[in-house]
Amino acid sequence: DLTGDWSSDVCSSDLENMARNLKMKVARATLDMTQKDLAETVGVTRQTMNAIEQGEYNPTIKLCRKICKILAKSLDELFGED
Repeated sequence: DLTGDWSSDVCSSDLENMARNLKMKVARATLDMTQKDLAETVGVTRQTMNAIEQGEYNPTIKLCRKICKILAKSLDELFGED
């Protein structure tokens, strides 16, 4: 059944996105920054920042680097796979 295989791939992908974006949310909260604060600092909207944290938007590498610089984290720490 191909549907079962496809569903499990989507599930594991969603779980990876959730973990990655949770790291970003925790790093942001540790610095006492709101989504709006971080978004304004890196030059995007709060809605974009929310979409990144929710796993609904994959940021460009340029945006990832800006986020990492502000949060004092490496690309691997925030966006790398475990």
